[in-house]
Amino acid sequence: MSVNISIKNAIKRYGSNTIIPDLSLDIKEGEFFTLLGPSGCGKTTLLRMIAGFNSIEGGDFYFNNTRINDMEPSKRNIGMVFQNYAIFPHLTVYDNVAFGLKNRKIDKSEMDRRVKDMLDTMQITEYSDRMPERLSGGQQQRVALARAVVIEPDVLLMDEPLSNLDAKLRIDMRTAIKEIQQTVNITTVYVTHDQEEAMSVSDRIAVMNLGNIQQIGTPQNIYQRPANIFVATFIGRSNILDATYDKENSLLKFGDMATLPYEGNRFEGDVEGGDVKVSIRPEEFMILKNNEATSIFSATVKTTVFLGLNTHYTVVLDDGSSVDIVEESAINHIYQEGERVQVGVKTDKINVFSHDGSQNYVKGVVNDNIQ
Repeated sequence: MSVNISIKNAIKRYGSNTIIPDLSLDIKEGEFFTLLGPSGCGKTTLLRMIAGFNSIEGGDFYFNNTRINDMEPSKRNIGMVFQNYAIFPHLTVYDNVAFGLKNRKIDKSEMDRRVKDMLDTMQITEYSDRMPERLSGGQQQRVALARAVVIEPDVLLMDEPLSNLDAKLRIDMRTAIKEIQQTVNITTVYVTHDQEEAMSVSDRIAVMNLGNIQQIGTPQNIYQRPANIFVATFIGRSNILDATYDKENSLLKFGDMATLPYEGNRFEGDVEGGDVKVSIRPEEFMILKNNEATSIFSATVKTTVFLGLNTHYTVVLDDGSSVDIVEESAINHIYQEGERVQVGVKTDKINVFSHDGSQNYVKGVVNDNIQ
């Protein structure tokens, strides 16, 4: 069966170094939940605390109503998929997948049925008698996943499982992992530093930094309404511009360069005027053609990169700052280096933060963090 995971006030220390100072979260039964963040943020440490591989210096960990802090890893009924696969080189694919069932002394006919069903689910039945050395990286990863899932764990833990695969195979495997997780409906905790990977597989994501959760939400919410500047710049790309909010006239003023109408009813609560930071993603800018709309910024094209479907521009605004713009590639014209352009903004999509970047003022921010 699947379980919900509840973590309350978790603390992790190595000597005098505190990795996780005070972390709480709830992971729903059957959910695909991803811990996302830069290297050293504590995501793998937290995963290993759930698994029982790391000690817990403070707080409480629960599977449903069962406190697992002092429970041996072998008693937690978890499946684990590692970055380096960790499949046994001296065993066939079949025997690798059957390994956990043999340890649990499952009846041979039942074991054979479950292994064959899992090989079929993972689409590796034809490799049943092969040794791991004769498998591709993607095939080995499927074996590792099959071995973890065939024991019918309550929780599936995955630590950077795709990081050793090439780019195309990573895309194929993340699709397969999501489909398999939905099929078996196991509560899954997935660790990655790859934002695109997290967005593609997760029901919800916890963005971590320095042992703290910055935001928990769906991929869409975290991307469109990040809780703070760290999340805005870590998830995807974002241009951060200094501005002043003129509350009386409902304007965002970007120095002497431009003003942008912005009604106060877009904000959550009453926001006083003053200095703010504005996050504008590359696709939220638009290079204006034939005066089709009122221009916001004047700029000069610095670089142009044609990537087929989209063209990526770096332009320099009149105050000397550079911003990135992504537009669907045009048939007739690609802007070239040195060309002067007028740039508009898709106002409904931008985010406005406090001057220190700690708070998003715009309506629609969801943060499921229980702290």
